[in-house]
Amino acid sequence: MSTPPFSRRAFLKATAVAVPVAAIPLHELRAKGLEDVHLQHYKPVFFNAAEWAFVLAACDRLIPAEGKGPSALETNVPVFIDQQLHDGLGADIYLQGPHDPKAPATLGFQLPYAPQDIYRNGIRLAQQAAHAQHGKPFERLGADQQDAFLTALQKNGVDFAALGEASLKASQFFSQLLGDTRNGYLADPKYGGNKDMLAWVAIGFPGARGQYVEWVDQHNVKYPLGPVSLSGKRA
Repeated sequence: MSTPPFSRRAFLKATAVAVPVAAIPLHELRAKGLEDVHLQHYKPVFFNAAEWAFVLAACDRLIPAEGKGPSALETNVPVFIDQQLHDGLGADIYLQGPHDPKAPATLGFQLPYAPQDIYRNGIRLAQQAAHAQHGKPFERLGADQQDAFLTALQKNGVDFAALGEASLKASQFFSQLLGDTRNGYLADPKYGGNKDMLAWVAIGFPGARGQYVEWVDQHNVKYPLGPVSLSGKRA
């Protein structure tokens, strides 16, 4: 993690390649593609209330409001993460083992946990560590304390093994959270994040426009049209 404040534009350019309260009925959300959901009116379908508070606070520090571009909360990133986990994110991951937690990263996934389990266990252990260090949950810490705590997760400065978790490392939980935050920030709005295509506007990404024939021979000319989502909405 960079020492805040950091350039959100630089963050987006570096991670763009990663893209591939009132209750609202789930079928209605899906019918609308989640594009019209407001974060303050969204009721999570995977996370419980305590987990949701952690996710909101963590996303807010991973892509904060200060700097250039919209924040994770402005773009509904937590909605994306909640919906992905509810809809079976990682259902195709092989979990039978044997798993070698000391294996190099080149050997791929080495956890007995699906993403849902990584979040459940990771949030629980992170909150235990936050209480032990600060006497309060993560979401009630100051911004600087939250940044330092997230950095500790990233660098395994929080020892999950000492808290009774033998398989999951703090850095693995952080990586899952960070990767999903990036994806939610830059994905099509139909999946819940990137509300109003604000992230695409910030980086100049045209979205799902069908063709660019008239621009093929125009070199070093800034593309003047705003992004379009898969549903056909224009930013």
